[in-house]
This record gives sequence, structure tokens and C-alpha cells, in this order.
Amino acid sequence: MLGGVESRTVSPVFVGRADELAVLTDALGRAAGQEPQALLIGGEAGVGKTRLTEEFLGEAARSGAVVAVGGCVEIGAEGLPFAPFSTALRTLHRLLPSELAAAASGQEDELARILPEFGDTPRGPHDEESTARLFELTARMLKGLAADRTVVLVLEDLHWADTSTRHLLSYLFRTLTSGRLVLVATYRADDVHRRHPLRPLLAELDRLRTVQRIELPRFNRAEVRRQLAGILAEEPDEAFVDSVFDRSDGNAFFVEELAACRESGCRAGLTESLRDLLLVRVEVLPDEAQRLVRIVAEGGSTVEYPLLLAVAGLSEDELIEALRAAVGANILLATADGDGYRFRHSLVREAVSDDLLPGERARVNRRYAEALEADDTLIRAEERIIRLASYWYYANDAAKALPAVLAASVAARRRHAYSEQLRLLDRALDLWESAPEEVRQALRPVDYTDVYPPCGCDPAATPLQRLDLLAEATVAARFGGERERALKITKTALRLLGEGGDPLRSAWFWTERSRLVSSLARGDGWEELAKAQELVKGLPPSQVHAEVLVRAAGWGMLHNPGPDNIDAAERAVAYARMIGADEIELNARITVGCLLTDSGDLERGLAEMRAVMERATELGLVMLAGRAYINLTSQLEGVGRSREAADLAEQGVELVGKSRLLDTEAWIRGNMAESLYGLGRWDEAAAAARRALHVGQSAAPRGSAAARHAHLALGRGELAEAASQLQAAHAQFGTHDSQPQHRIPLFRLAVGIAAGEGRIADVRTEVAAAIDYGFPLGQHRYAWPLLLAAASAEADARGLPVADAGRAAALAVLRAAARTLATPVPVWVAHSAFFRAELLRAEARDTVADWADVEEAARPLERPYLLARARHRLAEAMLAAGGDREPAAALLRAAHATAGQLGARRLAEDLSLLAQRARLPVTEADAPAAEPAPDTDPVEAWGLTSRERDVLRLVAAGHSNRRIAEELFISPKTASVHVSNILAKLGVAGRGEAAALAHRLRLFGPVTTAAGAPPRRV
Repeated sequence: MLGGVESRTVSPVFVGRADELAVLTDALGRAAGQEPQALLIGGEAGVGKTRLTEEFLGEAARSGAVVAVGGCVEIGAEGLPFAPFSTALRTLHRLLPSELAAAASGQEDELARILPEFGDTPRGPHDEESTARLFELTARMLKGLAADRTVVLVLEDLHWADTSTRHLLSYLFRTLTSGRLVLVATYRADDVHRRHPLRPLLAELDRLRTVQRIELPRFNRAEVRRQLAGILAEEPDEAFVDSVFDRSDGNAFFVEELAACRESGCRAGLTESLRDLLLVRVEVLPDEAQRLVRIVAEGGSTVEYPLLLAVAGLSEDELIEALRAAVGANILLATADGDGYRFRHSLVREAVSDDLLPGERARVNRRYAEALEADDTLIRAEERIIRLASYWYYANDAAKALPAVLAASVAARRRHAYSEQLRLLDRALDLWESAPEEVRQALRPVDYTDVYPPCGCDPAATPLQRLDLLAEATVAARFGGERERALKITKTALRLLGEGGDPLRSAWFWTERSRLVSSLARGDGWEELAKAQELVKGLPPSQVHAEVLVRAAGWGMLHNPGPDNIDAAERAVAYARMIGADEIELNARITVGCLLTDSGDLERGLAEMRAVMERATELGLVMLAGRAYINLTSQLEGVGRSREAADLAEQGVELVGKSRLLDTEAWIRGNMAESLYGLGRWDEAAAAARRALHVGQSAAPRGSAAARHAHLALGRGELAEAASQLQAAHAQFGTHDSQPQHRIPLFRLAVGIAAGEGRIADVRTEVAAAIDYGFPLGQHRYAWPLLLAAASAEADARGLPVADAGRAAALAVLRAAARTLATPVPVWVAHSAFFRAELLRAEARDTVADWADVEEAARPLERPYLLARARHRLAEAMLAAGGDREPAAALLRAAHATAGQLGARRLAEDLSLLAQRARLPVTEADAPAAEPAPDTDPVEAWGLTSRERDVLRLVAAGHSNRRIAEELFISPKTASVHVSNILAKLGVAGRGEAAALAHRLRLFGPVTTAAGAPPRRV
């Protein structure tokens, strides 16, 4: 309505920025080809970011793209959670209602946390995965919306963004890999000082090659001249150009202000003070318009017309006249949707706000707050609570501000904006002592807190305490990823409680500290849990008491498995039942089920976990059901029921996937990968492990997924990849993770990689470390594969000079360790038999009967890789013993076929060379060539020359290049060239791996030096 009264202070000619606009339009074209684009536009205040963005949006609209813009809102220090995303999505909801509804289908309740138009914000669930779950759903919605149309999403003023907005933007920049989406964010570079919260995000995004960053420089003199010509509609006087350029220093907005001052005849426009320059056109407005501008400046980035009418104290006619004057002077602008007003540039708003007197600012904020309390329809419902809290806070009214800030913290929690919740709780803690006693006494925990269980009191009748806020802040910090801050808050709370404080409250905070210390790699959390247990000892049953017992039993199950933990877990179940805490009871029953299974009571333990899984699913406790799926699939795999475990994991993924429990999904998929590996479905196992790595948010499930990748790479003979994934797993688990289920498999991987590379000394070192670490109750499932890998390494290294010393002691150590391990089910019986046969092979005492026992034990297990390895060794033993060759040939063919299906390259090579030495075909196609000439050398199969064969023989003896040169009367450089060629032909990464291959396949007999003496060790 007031757009026509605007005076022209903006150039109608788009000046400069041609290169920057070309980058943006090029991104638009790339997005049309299903390549999502991410761009950051930075520059100082007034340099022209908005004008560039507007020009780009015009181009995008003309090309048929759907455009949505959202601006970050500066309200106090905390900001509105997800404000720019909510605004932009609201535009998309208006433009594409059915398409957006389809993209959000089935997840409207969760997405209502960002776009309230989808419905009421649900109260829960709240956990450390909540934010990641919301981000994943938002990304999926945008991807679906941009599947068949180009969508341009612009977020302005990122320097004011709340923490949740910054985290969501970072997530989208990192994860959007398909769709016709252009995501642009602008920020004011001169505001981003060293400690600004946006700075780490910018540094992170700079490292992403998918993000383009555009920095806008100031105009040069020629560009300032063109801008002035556009504003003035005539060529400017050169002296005036010089004056404006000198005083504006090329800042486009200052050029406009100086031009406007000249046009309006205000000589004060050329004062040295920047604030005076920005205020001068405000000061020439009519008094009512000036007062209105000051009110708008304190209302926020945008002020709605109904709210302005309620606060201004003017009749509607007077208000419109005042607005007409401010809009006509190009100080205020009507918003795009026509329901409010904002400053044309934030620099002017900041200058006007800074010019307010302290008492004047408080009075204006009070009027805003009173207006909102009197009529809650003046602004959008989702903004009312947070803005009311801000207005009362800046009105310096602690009595009103404290409950308002607490209500805002609850609203932030419901939106999973935990960082904003934490900031608001900090503000409430600051206001606590200033608020009158009667105000604090009227507050109730039930209204403002959600995480802290009642400790022997009625939360509806007991006044809210400072400790309640500290508890809420602890969990908000943990959910928001600020674990260091959470740890500090628990320290403050425990200091406040002191030695004689409420033991239940103290125990609750110690339990939180246990969780935090563990996740921050400061320890395993047991010391803190022990203190919590001591505090609740002898107290009546309570929710805190039951939670402490459950966590202690769970800690014991993971870190120190043993029968004592069953008693603790069953006691936790009993306590939970006494107080009617269903979730705690079900959680404790999962732990009981795992411990029963580990102790040998298989069917009872599995039945208990299955019952919990079904009950939790029935009650809609998806996270708890997810934990049941994790543990049940793991235990089924541990007793050799891999097919059942894999099928159950599919069901679990479907359940938790609907609720986007990302870490839970990662754990289940990791278990699925383990079961699929055992079943010989290696490609499916690799896909499951990749997905686990993709969705996992926390270190532990990502570490587990990396370990699954390493196992697959090791099985396929890809030693470099296995070593890389092992390193990644170690990095994720860290040095603090003492859980046997994580540590022992990593020892097994290290043994396998060292063996593959011919480092038998490292194999023995890793085995010694693993045995020193120990194999607690139930960990035989991880220990048997480790000991089997070590025994196989010793057997393969038989005849390797560096392995001779210490072999007897190494084998004795392995035998002693195996005597401590259980074999409760057939799969571990087979491993035990395989292990014993490998030890005999390492001593050259294995027989056909030994390997026949192994093959017979492995045959019914649905473990194709294990069976193929057993058949390889049985065939080898049968051929060495002489007699009928056809049974050995059949075993070789079956094992070779399995190795080919799995992609087990190393096993396939071993089988091929064994067949070649025995002159047996491993496939039907090989049959015509089954009888090679008697003088055929197996080494020739690798394409090695006679000289390279001589070099490989000495490499297998452990010689250095210099020693090889001496033996063969060649130069060290020539020896080095031969070694490099050998490594390439053998397809191995190093000389140790080449030596191990030669010895494993028995390519050579005993090695002697040129003088006939045994070779020296080098």
C-alpha cells in the first residue's frame, strides 16, 4: 500500500558484480542437472549482498525456479530457533502446498518443529539423536521437493543465526547429494570476529569442495560513478563522485545514503560520524514518524502491523501517516508478504536502536511485552513465546522475564533446538536471584522441566529449584552436543549440593557425569557410577535408584561381563517394577537377557530380549525397541544363528528408520553386516556397513561400521584398505573405549593384517596384548576368531626364518588362551577344531583326519568362507598324504567356487596355486590343462622371470636389497627394481607381504646363501 511513496535512493542499474552473478547463475544451471549447489555470500555491511541476491533471485524466477527466502532474526542473544528455515519453508508451503505435503508425508509431526504449519509440535521424544533425526528428515523433504523442479533457498544474515540454524545448514551442505536444489546463505563478514559462533562453521564449510564462497569487495571509483548515475538519473559531477567515493570508501549503502542526503539538502550528511550519517535522514522525519521508527527498531528484524498498531499508541490513520513518511524516506520497507515492516538496511536499525536511551529502550520493550500478553493473536504463535521472553528481559523486569524465559526454553526443547534451550536456561539462571521470592515459589518443575525425575516430592506442588534448572541445562547441553558445557554444569550442581545434599539428586548428577566422562574420552565412567551407587545405597526404591542400577549393570555387561552383573540387573528390574517405571524395567530386562545369554542360558536370555522388543514396540517406545533389536541380533549372531539375526535386523532397520533413530539404525546395520559376512553375502554386508557409516552420528557406531569394512577388506585380500579401515575404527573408538566387544575384534583385525603382510613378530605382539587385555565372560565369540587368525599366521609362517625363533612359545601361549574359552554352540566348536588343526600345521603334525574333523564341523554352519578355508586345508593334507586325488580335486573346486563368489582373492590364489602344484583343475575350464609338463614351475604362474624368482627366494628369506645384491652379484639399485616388479606382479603392497605369500604357498624349499650356509637375518 505504501510502496509508491518511496523516493529513489537505490540505483535501478545493477552495478558491478557481473562475475559474482555469473557464479550464481552457473550454479542454477548445474542444479537443473540434479547437482545440488551450496553457496556462501559474504561481505561487509552495506556492500551489496542483498542487491546481488535479489538480482540472482530474479534470474532464478525467470528460469522457472521456485524461490524462497528466509532471514535470520536478531532477538537478544538467543535468536529464534530455525527462524530462516521456518520462513523459507512457509513460502514453499504457500507456493507448493501439495508438493511439500507429499515430500513430508508420514513425518509431519516431527517436521512441525521447523514448520509449524504441519501441526502442533510434539512433546517428545528427546534424546541425543533427536536433532540429527530432525535434520535428516528436513534434508529428505527438501530432496523430495527438488526432485523434479529447481528450488532456490536463500538464508539471509547468517551472522545472526541461532545455533540450531547453523547446525542444520552445515548438515544440509554436507549431506545433500542429489536434487535440483540451490542453497544460498549470506553473512556480514565484518561482524564475524574471532570468537563469533559463525566462524567455526565458515572454517568447516571452507573445507568442503562442494561449497562455493563468494566474497564481495567494495566498489571502485568507476563503479561508484555508475551507481550515482543510476540514483541521480544523470551523470554526476566528477567532484561529487570524488567526494562520495572518498567518504563511502566504495561501500554501496553509504553511497546511497550520501546521494540521498545531497538530494534532500541535508548538509549534515557529510559528517565524519557513521552513526550520524545513518541517523540524519531519520532526524528530518516528522516527530510521529521518528518515534515510530524508534519503536520499530526495538521490535526485532520485522514488526507485524497489528503489533505495531498496539504498541505505537497512535490511531490507525496516524500510524499509516507515520509509516508513509518512513517508507517514503526509504528508511522502512513493507515485508514481502505485506503483513509487517522492516528497516531497509539493518545498519540503520542498529544505529536507531543504539541511539535509544536506556530507560527508553526498557519502556519500548515493556510495551511490546504488554501488547503480546494482552492479545496473543498479534504475531505468529510459534514466535510469541520467544519474543515475549526477549521483550520482558530487555524491559528489565525479572519478575515477568523469568517465567517467560522458562516458557521459551520449553518451546525450544519441543523444537529440538537444544542449544537455544540451553541459552535460555542460562538466562533463567541469571535472572533467578533477581526475581522476587513469591515469583520463584509459584513456579513448578512440572511446567518447565522434563528430564529430572521427582525425588520424593510432588512436582506439581513443590516449587521449582535452581537445581532443577541445572539438571535441565545438563541434558540440553548433552543433547545439543555441548558435552564439555554439560560436564561443567554437573560440577556446579554437585558443588551446590555439597556433602550433605539430597543423595538422590546427587546420584542423578553423578550418573549424568558418568555418561559425559565416557563420551568425552575422560574415562570409562565407572568412578562416577560407583559414587552414584554409594549415594543410593539403603534408600527406598525410586526412579533415580533404579536408573543407577540399570546403568551400573549395563556398564558391567559392556566393560566387565560376569555373573555378578546379572544380580545387579535383576535388582534394577525389581526396583523399576516397584515404582512402576516401565521404560527402566524394560531397559534393565534387555541387560538381563544379554547377561543370561553370555552366561550360557541361551534360550532364556533370547526369550527375555524378544519379549522386551515386542513389548516396547507395542508401547511405541521405539528407542527402547531399537536397543532390544541391537542386542538381540548381536546375541543371535554370537550363537551362530546368523540367518535369523540378519532377518531380524531387517525388521529393526524398518522400525527405527521410520523414527529416524540414526545411531540406533547404524548399530543394527552394523550387526546386519556381521551376520551377512558370516552367511557369505559379502556384497550385501558391504552395503549394510556403508549405510551404517553414513547414518551413524556418534563415534561408537561409526567405529563399529569401520571395523565391519575392515573385516570385509581382509577377507578379500585388500590389506591396505583393511589397514585404513582399522585405523578409522581406532580413531572413532579412541583410547578410552574399554568394551571387549570393540577391543577384541580390533586385535583380531590387527593380527590378520600383520599376518597378511608377513609381520609375524607383530602378530605375536598383538596376540600378547589381546591376551593381556583378557577375554571376559561371553567374549569367546570374538576371541575364537582372533586365536584362529593367530594360529593360521603361525602355520603359514612355518619355514620363514624370522618366525622360527619364539614359535614354540607363541604356540604355547595360544594353547593356554584357548583353554579358557567356551564352545557352547556348534559354530565355536568348529572354530576350536580349526584352531587346533592350525596349531598342528604350524608344527608340521597335522593329518587328514584333523582337517576332516574341521570340515565336518564347518559343513552344517552356513559359514561358506570358513568352510572353504577348511576344505582348502583338507585338500592340501590329502594331496600331501597321497592316495585318491579325486576327493581332493572336488574339495578344491568347491572351495575355489566359493572364493570366487565371495571375492576372497587371497584364498582363491592359494587354491589355484595348490591345484597347479598338484596338477589338478579348479574349474571345468581348467580340465584340458590339468596335466602340465613335469618341469612346470608354479612360480611361472605369476609371470616372474628367472632372475625375479631368485630375488623373491631371497626376499622370502628376509634379506634386504643390499644383501640380495651381494648374493646375486648385482647392484642394490637393480635389486630394488626387481623387488618393485615382483611386488607389482604378485599384487602385494610390500616385501613382507611378498615373503608371506611365498612361504604360505610353499613356492620355495629351504633357502641357502651363495656359500651354502643358512641365510643371515637382516
